[in-house]
Amino acid sequence: MQIIRNASLTQRSIRTRPNPRLSAWSAAARSIASSSPASLFRNSLQPVAHDEAQSDSRNVRMLRMIMFGKPGAGKGTLSGRLVKKYDILSLSTGDLLRMHIQDKTEIGRMAKEIVAHGGLVPDELMLQVVTSKLDHLHNKHWILDGFPRTLAQGELLNTHLNKQNTPLSLVVNLDVPDDIILSRISDRWVHLPSGRVYNLSYNPPKVEGFDDETGEPLTKRPDDNPEIFARRLEKFYSTTSPLLDFYARLSQTRISPPPHRHPHQHPHQLAFHTKPPHRLMVQSISGTTSDEIWPQLETVLKEAFPGLKERVDSADIRRRHSLSDAIAAASVAASMPSK
Repeated sequence: MQIIRNASLTQRSIRTRPNPRLSAWSAAARSIASSSPASLFRNSLQPVAHDEAQSDSRNVRMLRMIMFGKPGAGKGTLSGRLVKKYDILSLSTGDLLRMHIQDKTEIGRMAKEIVAHGGLVPDELMLQVVTSKLDHLHNKHWILDGFPRTLAQGELLNTHLNKQNTPLSLVVNLDVPDDIILSRISDRWVHLPSGRVYNLSYNPPKVEGFDDETGEPLTKRPDDNPEIFARRLEKFYSTTSPLLDFYARLSQTRISPPPHRHPHQHPHQLAFHTKPPHRLMVQSISGTTSDEIWPQLETVLKEAFPGLKERVDSADIRRRHSLSDAIAAASVAASMPSK
């Protein structure tokens, strides 16, 4: 009996003593089970936590803008106002091309050789000139000046920006009557070194014929005459109208942004869209002067791009003006006899 009892105790001790080899096999089995396709699918449905600050910055709609308008419609004046007041970069294709030529980049050398032989810079090369800067401005608001000018250029630019996940967000057409522009350019004078533009009708210089800041003489642009203006206007209608039709068609479609992946997300986890589908806005603004068009343009930007911030110096100047007005009003009120 004692032998049987001891044998029973031995069997119980064997059953209760953990076996290291069996434990390793069990852990391996659990690992295989957790990496099975069914398990991976279940894990892929688990939400991925995102940093709230990062999410907010991603959801800010960026201004990527092109402005069209007839020669003399005020594109330069209005773009300058936007850049001065808001945190927006203005990119001129002419300035970018000159920069490439001056820095003797590969693009600049190719363009210089073409121009030296009297040729026109091909669309593909102009696209490289523009995108060499745009590709580094993913989180910046910008206005593109001077490109595209033709439908072919517009299609090239649209394809490239979509590949970079930075599609255009706003196209503005300044609708100013032809007769208004004709009278405007006849009264227009410019300070060529700075590019400042004056108009004797609504924006005259302080001293007639001289620049306000430098005192240097003002000149007329060579193309500011009725004959040349008529040719430029005809070219505008023939090249820009198809471009506006192209962007009008694009505004009817929505572009889904790529799904966002968290840096620590498992490769097998599903990624979901965190931004609403993108849609291009095309806006036509009518007016006879830049002062008349400006408040309409500013309203469009404020409503469509609420994340667009004013420059610090611009806000400070406005606050100082408001404070000065308040002090002046208080002084006037204090000087008035009480009833």
